[in-house]
Amino acid sequence: MSKQDLSLDANQGLLERVFKLKQHGTTVRTETIAGITTFLTMVYIVFVNPQILGAAGMDTQAVFVTTCLVAALGSILMGLLANLPVALAPAMGLNAFFAFVVVGAMGISWQVGMGAIFWGAIGFLLLTIFRIRYWMIANIPLSLRVGITSGIGLFIAMMG
Repeated sequence: MSKQDLSLDANQGLLERVFKLKQHGTTVRTETIAGITTFLTMVYIVFVNPQILGAAGMDTQAVFVTTCLVAALGSILMGLLANLPVALAPAMGLNAFFAFVVVGAMGISWQVGMGAIFWGAIGFLLLTIFRIRYWMIANIPLSLRVGITSGIGLFIAMMG
């Protein structure tokens, strides 16, 4: 066995131990392909998000860098802390609503809008800590959940 083969086996052993791959019925190869596929599916957000928020008056370069950092950090933390293969990134439907409705149509500055988003996030954190959010989601009818998801998808499609 070459040094490269031993290094590869050691890395796979470390990944196996950290993420319990066999227990979850997967392999390093499968997870690597899934990760690349997920990245390619979501990378558009890095380019679209700055354009949407730029329409609200935000600095597109700062939004680009922030989007990259937040998506990377959120996804890494999700993998390491929750051991879940979930990639996280900004939600395009909410960003479009923020830029075109809150800032554009309602005339609220993006700074004030971001402050409202911050306090809303604190509210969601409290709802989660006290497990109220789970109760609320469980009591929304399935048809309404499907309708909301479809509506957001159509809204994004209409935005171009």
